[in-house]
This record gives sequence, C-alpha cells and structure tokens, in this order.
Amino acid sequence: MNVLYFYLYILVHPYLALWWKSFEQAGFKKWQALIPGLNYYIAFKIGAKKPWWVLLLAFPGVHLAMLAVVNTSYIRRFGYFSLVDTLQGVFFPYIIMAKIANSKNDCLPETNWANTKEMGDREWGDHLALFLTLPIIGHALALGIGAVTRHKPGEKSKVKEWGDSLMFALVAASIIRTYVFEPFQIPTGSMEKTLLVGDFLFVNKLAYGPKVPVTPLSYPLVHNTIPWIDVKSYLGLETSKYTRLPGFSKVNRNDVVVFNYPSGDTAVYDPRMPNGLMGHDYHGIVLTEAQRLFESNNKTKSDFQIATKFYTDSLSKVNMNLADSAKISLDQANLLAQNYIYDNFIGELENWKNKARHLLAVEKMAFERGTGQMINHYGVIYRPVDKRENYIKRCVGIRKDWIEIKESVLYINEEPAFVSSTQNIEYTVSNVKILSIPEMDEKYGLEAYKYTTGQHFPRQDYRLIPQTGDYVMQLTKTQIKLLKKDNPEATFNVNITPQYSDIEDYNPTSTELIANLHTFPKDVFVNNTMTDFTKFQVPYRGQTIKINSTNIAWFRRIITAYEGHTLKESKDGIYIDGKKTGTYTFAMDYYWLMGDNRYNSADSRVWGFVPEDHVVGKASMVWFSKSPYKGIRWDRLFNIIK
Repeated sequence: MNVLYFYLYILVHPYLALWWKSFEQAGFKKWQALIPGLNYYIAFKIGAKKPWWVLLLAFPGVHLAMLAVVNTSYIRRFGYFSLVDTLQGVFFPYIIMAKIANSKNDCLPETNWANTKEMGDREWGDHLALFLTLPIIGHALALGIGAVTRHKPGEKSKVKEWGDSLMFALVAASIIRTYVFEPFQIPTGSMEKTLLVGDFLFVNKLAYGPKVPVTPLSYPLVHNTIPWIDVKSYLGLETSKYTRLPGFSKVNRNDVVVFNYPSGDTAVYDPRMPNGLMGHDYHGIVLTEAQRLFESNNKTKSDFQIATKFYTDSLSKVNMNLADSAKISLDQANLLAQNYIYDNFIGELENWKNKARHLLAVEKMAFERGTGQMINHYGVIYRPVDKRENYIKRCVGIRKDWIEIKESVLYINEEPAFVSSTQNIEYTVSNVKILSIPEMDEKYGLEAYKYTTGQHFPRQDYRLIPQTGDYVMQLTKTQIKLLKKDNPEATFNVNITPQYSDIEDYNPTSTELIANLHTFPKDVFVNNTMTDFTKFQVPYRGQTIKINSTNIAWFRRIITAYEGHTLKESKDGIYIDGKKTGTYTFAMDYYWLMGDNRYNSADSRVWGFVPEDHVVGKASMVWFSKSPYKGIRWDRLFNIIK
C-alpha cells in the first residue's frame, strides 16, 4: 500500500479520535484539534510532554511508531494504563478515545511514581510498550539493571524508563541511519587494497541526497534480515516510489559508492554468515546450477557409452570419416566430444535454467562448491530496492560515458581512466625473490595468509606457480616500484583473458560460448571477459536508442527489472508492454562500478549497470578496522576514503 495512504490516515486520525471533544478536558480549545499539525503538536504536549515530537511524523516508517506513541501517551493521561488499554492505544485506540470524549473527565496529572497502586496499574502496559519497542533485548536490559539497583520512591520504574529511552534512541538512530549516515562493514576483498576486509565505514547519505525508504516498516537498525532468527526485517504493508531528497553533489566519476545490489531483486535466502548465498548473483547461480545439472545428467551414462557416442558424433560433426580419425589426437577428440556435449547444453539452455530455478525455489537446495556438497536454504525471495544487499565499489563510469576495457586497461571516453594508487592488478612475475611472510608484509605490504577454519576471505597477494617457479601477484603501482627496486631483473606481465572475437574468422567453441554467460550481458553470443570488454555507452535518463535482437541483451534488465516494463522477443521483433517497437527511452540515469581489486571483484562486469535508485551514499571515512589475522589496524582509524 502506498505511503500516501498512511499519511492520509494520519491526517484524518484526530477527527476519528474525537480530539475536538477531549482537548477541552485537557485545557485546550476545540478548534485547535481541527488544524492539521497543530492538533498533533498539542496531543504530544498533553500525552508525552514533548510537543516537538510532532516533527517525527514526517518520516516514513517512523510516523506509524510516533502515531502509536501519541495515542498511548494520550489515553494514559485519562487513566487508561492496563495491558489491554495499551494494546488498544497502539493498534486501535478509537473505542477508548470515544470513551474519553464522552466522559467529560478532566485530564489526570502525571503518574505518581511513589504510589504503589498507580505503578501496579500501569506495570503490564509498560512491559508491553517496552516489548514492542525492542523485544526481549529491552527487557533484558531493564530487568537486569533493575535487579542490581534499588528503585527510589518517586522515580519511574526501570521498565518505563528504558521503554521511553529506547523508543527515542531507536527513532533517532533510525532517522540518522536512513537520512544522514550509516555504518557499513567491508565483508569481502573486492576493494582491496583501498578498503580492507574488516574496515568499518561511515556512508554519507547527504552527499547524493538520502533516499526515502521504499519499504519504511522495518525492524530498527538492521538491513533486511533480523540476526540470529533469520527472518525478514521488513513488511511490505507500506511502500513508496523512488524519491531522493536534495544532496550536496551528484555521483562523480571515481567516487567510492555504496549501493543496493542490482542483481539482488531475486535472492537465494541463505543468510548463513559469512558463507551463505545472500547477496550473491541469483542469475549467476542459476547458470552455474544449470550447467552442473546438465553435467551430472551426462555423467549418469557409462564411460563406454560416452566415449563411443560422442567420439563418433564428433567425427561426423566435422565431416570426418573413420579413416581420417587416426589423424586426430586423443586430446583433440576429447575436445571435440566436449564441445559436442556443450552444443546440446546451449541448445537446451532455457530448459536447464528452468530446472535450476526449480531446484533453488521449490527443492530449496544448491550446490556449495566450497564443500562440494548440496546444501539446504530457505528458498528464493524477492527483495525491494532498498532491502537489497549493500555493495561498495568505485564508480568508474557515469551517464553518457563510453567505456571499454582492453588488456585490463580501462578506457573512459577513449582515454585511459584514473588509476587509484591502491588499485590491484594481477601479474605473473618472474625473477623475484620472495622473503618470509612477515617480511613480505612489512616491506611490501603483501600478505599471503592461507585459509584456516574460522577465517573468511584471507588475503593471498602472491602465490607460487610450481611448474615455472614464477609468482602470480596482486599488485598496486607502489608495490611494483618497491619490488623492481629490490629485484632489477624481475619482469611483470599483466594476466589477461582476451576476447576471441578480436580474432578474424574465429569460430568459438561451445565451451567458450558458455563462458560468455558469466560476464555481462550474460549472453552466449556477446564475448566480454573480465580483462577485455566491448566498447559501450552508459545509458542516461531521456536517451532514446534503437533496440534489436543484436543489442537487446545489454538492456533486458534495464527494461524489465529496473524500469518495470514487460519485454517479449519474437522472430518478428521486440515487444515492450505489448507493443512492437524498435526504440527505447531510458527513465533513469545509470552508472558503471568496478572494484579496485580488479581480478577479485564481482562488479558491473558481471551484473551490469547500476540504476540511480540503487545508489545509497558515498563512502566517506574508515572509523575502525580489524584484520581477520592481525588484530586492530591502528593506522587506518579515521582515514578519509579516496
């Protein structure tokens, strides 16, 4: 239900509650209850003695909590304190409000906390208010402190005191977290060595303008899942359209940006931390599962059947007879057989993807490559924009930019892009002397901690290639200079996965075509790699482009998932919202974001453009940092992010 309906309800509530009658009993004028805004100002003054709380009604999500506060505190000033009274005050106050309006009783003075009877009358109502504010935890705090301290006559009970304090603290914290800044922890190494695993950041939401929540009704101070009990933290009862308040600037090229995961509209609900599937690319998981199911199906056949059928079929596929088969090596025959198998997979791709979706959504299972076992999860869920996982990357392309990647070099508008001093590129390094692990860390800032139980995403900045004696290294420009200084004979070769499409008249194999599914735009016939990317333009609001069967793969998710249209691709053309068309006009600006740890980052190269309504804020400062292996990083505390 749209948030505007809830504001309309708040507007008419004073009339439904007959405040123009009960205001007189509290010493105010009838007409004051009829003026929007003023009526709530006075109601908060009567009940909570804090008239300025009327301002909190302006914030979506918070407004319903404050409506419950004003109603509950209001009826209590007329003697309604019990558990049942409090329940009515929170959820349906009109029966009590009618009793108050028709009783002609004067407003009562505040509770006499020295009177045992008055304290007893409101005890369970206060317990309920505290429970609704912060279930279980609030009571643990209140009763725990109450057990070790002595209540003084005339003071509020601990339950009441903590209820009031927690309510205000949570409301204030929710507003600050939603509209000003939000703490954020770096969980993965995609931004190493700009941001490290274990960094705690402040995200500045005023920089680009705070977003009004799309799903305001949410458990306070958690994002999309309540910890420990693994249930959704939000309700879809109240919703709003994308609205962004004014900010200090627009998203600029090279800003480090926090955003809602664009591919997170559908998510595998597996909130195990830190190894669960929450936040992973659902569409990538579907492709991986589809391929695994296909391979498992073929492995059910005997080795003899596979060898006989696919070897002979491979020969016929390349127009060879058995007499010519002797000219083919065993490796070549195996490659032909493998490609024949995967030709079938490509031809039946949608069928296998549907089987994978069924496995994930209905059977609630997935293959976990880390353990090599099938795992159970909670199924597949839809996430609204503001409840998708938070990601952090560097914005390298803004609206209208032309982007291309050639041999791991990023080009923006045909010029080499900015390279951060902490950006990692992967090299094969020869003739380099490797010191002990502590010395490599201290001298060059290179870590090589291996995975152990309980450690997640360990740094592995260098590793040996046993066959050659060379090393694969993740290096910044500064680290290369330091290594060259101490190893003059060393050579540094960038590791690349070139596009086969650059090779003239090249006929890609089926396994190469399948590899295309793992990079944006996830189309069999679009050949992009993580180190080489076809030149394209970042879409922008108002831009009209021609669309056809050749380029539609780049824009499918924009048209459907981000801008909410229906899309049908037929042999006779493309249909959007049921109408055949050859053009499309974008409704939003888009961005292209990449991790500074280029070879270990799932970013726009995997899931594509980031819509403007997904942008959360600008990463501004590291306020705390703790390494999984070395403890607190004192030198990173209160560092400004560049």
